[in-house]
Amino acid sequence: MAGVFRRIDESATERAERLAGLSERMLKAGSKNDLLDLIDLAFAEPPPEGDPGTLESLGMRYRDQLDEAMGLHERVDRVARKGLPEVWVGDTSVLAQDAVGAVSRAVSDMAEAFEGGSRALIVLADAITEAQSQDSEGRGKLKQALAEMGSDREGFFDEMRENDEEEWDRKNAAHFASYGIGLMRTAVLAAGEACRVAARDLNKWAAEARTGKMATDELSAVDRLMLADASGVNGEAEYNEILTANELERSGRAMENLPPADRARMELLMANASSPQEKAYLMKALAAGHGVGEVETFAGKIHGKDPAWLQEHLAPITTQGDSLDDQGTKYNGSNVNADRQEFDSQGWTQGGDGQEGTCVASSTVTARAMVDPLYALELTGGPSGQEDDPEAFRQRLVDEQHRVHEEGGGGANWEGMGLDGKTEVLNKEVGPDTGGTYELQEVRTADARRDALPEIEKAVAEGKPVPIGVEGFDENGKRSGHAMMIIGQEGDMLQIYNPWGTTTWVSEDDFVNGGMAKASNDGLPNAYAVHLPQD
Repeated sequence: MAGVFRRIDESATERAERLAGLSERMLKAGSKNDLLDLIDLAFAEPPPEGDPGTLESLGMRYRDQLDEAMGLHERVDRVARKGLPEVWVGDTSVLAQDAVGAVSRAVSDMAEAFEGGSRALIVLADAITEAQSQDSEGRGKLKQALAEMGSDREGFFDEMRENDEEEWDRKNAAHFASYGIGLMRTAVLAAGEACRVAARDLNKWAAEARTGKMATDELSAVDRLMLADASGVNGEAEYNEILTANELERSGRAMENLPPADRARMELLMANASSPQEKAYLMKALAAGHGVGEVETFAGKIHGKDPAWLQEHLAPITTQGDSLDDQGTKYNGSNVNADRQEFDSQGWTQGGDGQEGTCVASSTVTARAMVDPLYALELTGGPSGQEDDPEAFRQRLVDEQHRVHEEGGGGANWEGMGLDGKTEVLNKEVGPDTGGTYELQEVRTADARRDALPEIEKAVAEGKPVPIGVEGFDENGKRSGHAMMIIGQEGDMLQIYNPWGTTTWVSEDDFVNGGMAKASNDGLPNAYAVHLPQD
């Protein structure tokens, strides 16, 4: 359902621009025939699309499913609270009690998704109804304009002899028509924004249907459920799920495509894993494109480690439960509420201390570590995977940032990288792990940024980081630029990783209208480019 609305707002922006142009031309029309031509063009513009009745019906159907889901959740929750014997289930040795707990959480998530989907569709139906009504009113004004001056076209000599009364009627009609087009333009923009918001919410709920993403018969339903449920133990569970929607799908497909012998080796690794988190990281490695031999070596390095160790070494980003709280901004325009991202005491920071200009390379390195646990462990744990030395981590991190900086043709003294180089390093370092390529899209206007939001939010909902370039100019016109990464989305909020070593949240409005200082500082308010993942 979400895909239906994915790009409607883009055409709405273009249509709104055309209507605005028609409105201006009408007021300047020098003859009746010119005005009639412009009114014909306005009538030819399509009204806001969509069937409110169908949308509302779908929304109510989801709401009916919500009632069933809530009843199921109550039944499963009762079983979970009773306690179960330590019985192993599934192909990879899952405790029945843990499985029932995961079912309870999955059903709760399902109920939330049904509720959210229902709400999104019903709100969209109301918005489309209002927009179509406003569009109809605007077209009524166009008809009124025709009635004011008459719809018959004038001959050549009639146009040359327009009297005062005819001129008055023409100009009065032009104002009626211009006002009507204004109503049509408002309707187009309102419908486009409503569709964009619906796309955002429906894409998010679709990504939240996590268990179904792992479409493989090589693991039991219990195993797939537990993998989708596995989260880091620090921070809010729903913000720190180990396997993204994209990784669940990719790892399931990889399992399906393994030769029987390799599949048996992978299943044995999973069965011997000591925690749901360990199993999830093994599948995450498979999703990143590693062969079973590499996964076996990785498994030997992480086997038996507790979930906190796994999260510290394999997850560069941990999101706290209160990270979305609005605590205002500092003197420099940045958010007060920001999570520091560290391994031990050393941040995931460009140049190790934030001083070098390797922001593109540094955000790319962190993004790759987010989607490839073998790469993350090489950086945090060293060759053995067992190190807990922040200084050694810092040296490895900076060395890797420098390698990627040079790979992308970055400037001397670790300063700056062009957009072409950024595209190149993303497609070498991150694209293979996510299964796609990155394409540059410049977003130098508010309309362009708004139009890019559906694709940005769909990508991050699936677990694909989206690089973003921000810039600002001082009072002398000197430009400053910086590279960051969009890594999450909740409602109308975007989570931003800044390679100065922090994550924070900004609103869609901040992204569109020059409020990106909240993720950096007031010298960098405007987004000007994003790199969008392509399937």
